[in-house]
Amino acid sequence: MDLIQVLVLAVLQGLVEFLPISSSGHLILVPALLGWPDQGLAFDIAVHVGTLVAVVFYFRRDLIDLAAAIFQPHRPENKLAWALVIATIPLLPAGIFGADFISNELRSPLVIAATTAGFGILLWLADRYGRGLRSEKDLGFKDALLIGIGQAIALVPGTSRSGITMTAGLALGLSRSAAARFSFLMAVPAVAAAGLWQMLEFADSPTVIPWGTLILATVVAGVTAFLAIAGFLRLIERLGMVVFAVYRLLLAGVIIYVLV
Repeated sequence: MDLIQVLVLAVLQGLVEFLPISSSGHLILVPALLGWPDQGLAFDIAVHVGTLVAVVFYFRRDLIDLAAAIFQPHRPENKLAWALVIATIPLLPAGIFGADFISNELRSPLVIAATTAGFGILLWLADRYGRGLRSEKDLGFKDALLIGIGQAIALVPGTSRSGITMTAGLALGLSRSAAARFSFLMAVPAVAAAGLWQMLEFADSPTVIPWGTLILATVVAGVTAFLAIAGFLRLIERLGMVVFAVYRLLLAGVIIYVLV
């Protein structure tokens, strides 16, 4: 990989990991348009580590409070801590039992275009018609499970983990910022699990490790992800989701035009 490819793909991963747009759509389209080879599993692991560090650092105080409160029912953070645990559960069996089918059968440009557009429309509908009155601290265990099922569905390429979890949160009456915060907090175990899964795969395929390239990719993806989280949370109540829904529809159209 040359320097331009490293920088572009690391910035791209840092952005799409947390914005409600299709990461699969971008990561299949940009290399295809530019004629780049696959970046490889080591690079994917590096950028996942970068985005994980970014979200942990941004929410470090919240995560410390949640970890301390999980076995203390009297603390106000206890309910949210358990909601995050429950929201993570559906991802585990979906990843273990569905990963091979998804990788082999659902990674086509047509599937990615369809899910990018379809879930973009659902994002707009949830934003348009959701009540927007609840905080993430008001989520019950049933609410958390439904959002967690959405996160499991996001294993289908083009869905967007952030997009579908925010859509589910908005549909359950969360405000935009509350839906975003809960989605970002859910990303900690989700991104960590994805990174661990990739590391296990990488361990079975020995190769020369370009440490300089990987460190650069990790740092760039991490900084980009941190800025994306901070900017999104500052602007989302004013910006709304329609701009992301429209962007997803345009992206789906470009994928079909270029790759299908």
